[in-house]
Amino acid sequence: MSIAALRETRILTGRSMRHVMRSPDTIITTAITPVAMMLLFTYVFGGALGTGAPGPYINYLLPGILVITIASGVAYTSYRLFLDLRDGLVQRLCAMPISRSSVLWSHVATSLAANLLSLVLGVAVAMGFRSSASVASWIAVLGLLCLVTLCLTWIAVLAGLSAKSVDGASAFSYPLIFLPFISSAFVPTAAMPGPVAWFAQHQPITAIADSLRALLSQDPVGSELWAALVWLAGITLLAWALAARIYRGKTTS
Repeated sequence: MSIAALRETRILTGRSMRHVMRSPDTIITTAITPVAMMLLFTYVFGGALGTGAPGPYINYLLPGILVITIASGVAYTSYRLFLDLRDGLVQRLCAMPISRSSVLWSHVATSLAANLLSLVLGVAVAMGFRSSASVASWIAVLGLLCLVTLCLTWIAVLAGLSAKSVDGASAFSYPLIFLPFISSAFVPTAAMPGPVAWFAQHQPITAIADSLRALLSQDPVGSELWAALVWLAGITLLAWALAARIYRGKTTS
């Protein structure tokens, strides 16, 4: 990406961030809803959910909540992109002497920035979350969360480009939010019945949650991290390629 394209992406990202900050419903979706879910599972269901892991349940729960927070937040990316397409803003921008890719990358950058501002981790600390992770492990956690955000955001971009209605642009996030419930995000997969346990063990959220949990507790990170990286890289590349193809079709027709 050229220097000019980076500058154009920065300007368009600033515009998108202003929309986010002026949207109370977005703040509720990306911040309050995951926090409420974390409170519910910790203080209502936490005592009944046996994980066998040392420490308070919030330590086990947090990785899954972080993934759900990201999945909730990227729905706004799909929604805003759909509105920009419907209202003709994307077409007007593409008619200007700017990089076409900056339009999509500005939405991706906005999603990354908005998710980094999440309040979930601070609330988790107040609820008793403690980590023995080193600085290097925290950097790895941040990097993995950024990769998850990038992956899910490109899925959101693909949904926003393909949707036929506002509701359709946002509804894609529901399976993403539901998927952590059939993973190791809330309880170990060993506690699930056979077919469900097999699916939970072999889907990407389990690899991501287990990797985050191991990094935060300073435990050895095994093959789960590599599995998570392979899943994220493969899904991101596929979503990016499909989104780029649809985007070219919509902006050149």
